Amino acid sequence: MTTPAAGTGTPARSGAVLAVILVSYFMILMDNSVIFTGLPTIRDSLDLSPASLSWVQDGYTLVFGGLLLLGARAGDLVGRVRLFVAGLAVFGLASLFIGLAQTGWWMIAGRAVQGIGAAVVAPTSLALITVYFEGEARRRAVAAYAATAGIGASLGMLVGGALTEWISWRAAFLVNVPIALVMIVATRRVLTETPRRDGRFDLIGAICATAGIGALVFGFIESSAAGWGSSRVLGSLAAGIVLLIVLVLHEGRAEQPIMPLRLFRSRERSGAYGVRLLYLGAMMGFFFFTTQFLQNSYGFTPLQAGLGFLPMTMVNFGVAMAAPRLGARIPGAVLLTGGTALTLAGMFWLGQAGVGGAYVTAVALPMVLVGAGQGLVFAPLTSSGIAGVRQSDAGAASGLLNTAHQLGMALGLAVLVAISTRAGSGSTSPGAVAAQFHDAITGSSVMLALALLIVLVVLLPARD
Repeated sequence: MTTPAAGTGTPARSGAVLAVILVSYFMILMDNSVIFTGLPTIRDSLDLSPASLSWVQDGYTLVFGGLLLLGARAGDLVGRVRLFVAGLAVFGLASLFIGLAQTGWWMIAGRAVQGIGAAVVAPTSLALITVYFEGEARRRAVAAYAATAGIGASLGMLVGGALTEWISWRAAFLVNVPIALVMIVATRRVLTETPRRDGRFDLIGAICATAGIGALVFGFIESSAAGWGSSRVLGSLAAGIVLLIVLVLHEGRAEQPIMPLRLFRSRERSGAYGVRLLYLGAMMGFFFFTTQFLQNSYGFTPLQAGLGFLPMTMVNFGVAMAAPRLGARIPGAVLLTGGTALTLAGMFWLGQAGVGGAYVTAVALPMVLVGAGQGLVFAPLTSSGIAGVRQSDAGAASGLLNTAHQLGMALGLAVLVAISTRAGSGSTSPGAVAAQFHDAITGSSVMLALALLIVLVVLLPARD
């Protein structure tokens, strides 16, 4: 198929296309982390419990991840540019709604609606890259897309901290409104609509995926307050497992599935999905608990907490920018192995930090390792997640890759909240927060160790 870029593009136009795609993707991923430095302020402002506070994040990542597969499929049917614009509009309006929130349920509902917009923009952006770029240009575009995933999360901490301290935590969401408007106008001017394909939506698959993962996440979060023996917890976990089994059975028979099971036949792709799920679960715990640790145990302000992530952000940016050159000389699986190992080493080191520790040795230096590892991981992990897919499966593959990304964060945070709540009984005292931080970061280290095992056993050996 002739891509729009091939038919109409100059280097300048291709650069404009990539800029629109990456800025939009950056905006939605930054909202995964921009909230973290404002969590203590949001908790006090809206009087949220620890479980409710985790739903402020999980409400977004859950809907985002659960609807990604449907969002990817919708682009094939209605046109990717048209859907991209609609997703930006929903995301911008939801950000306005969140910025005006007065209660916890209002905040969580707004985050869920925001997740709908993100579920459209994320897979559509990667699918547009496969349409507009070919060959070496596509490899560089995918590397930039992968770098955006890591840098967006890291930079979001700094942006969120600055806006929370200088203006309000609400500003961290209201800033999305003008960005979304500018991106909608730019999309209309720069991107050309992609051809539509005949077909229909797999609503059963989307419902089973969203409800199944939602039930699992709810069960893990509720366990922190109700205990593992609670009928509500056990019933929720059982319902989640059943729904996911139904999803797999349905997708095997569906004529136009949102999650084609043939995508899992590739050892490389399947391994990449598993690693991404575990890696992002660990990183979500890192962001969520470290920002609270810095503010509650070290006494940092929101801005200082954002600046506290600079060692990671700067190293992550530098390594991510060098990743395409490294990838041209070093196999992706080797980079992925080294990056995961570095992240694990930094995470384990960070987990030893306590209330009386020095910031530089207890926090900053471990963050350097985490940032370097993350900078190495995302490009090969993204490439492996869409390796060898047919053009007709590009949307589904990008949706599945982003689903692993978002659901890894949702499930990872739910598990780590359940683990950490055992320490400190939900108290916000410096000692209690430090204990919760230690347990959560230890859990993140275990997830990274499992991710490294998959890399060594599945991805590092000869590929399909």
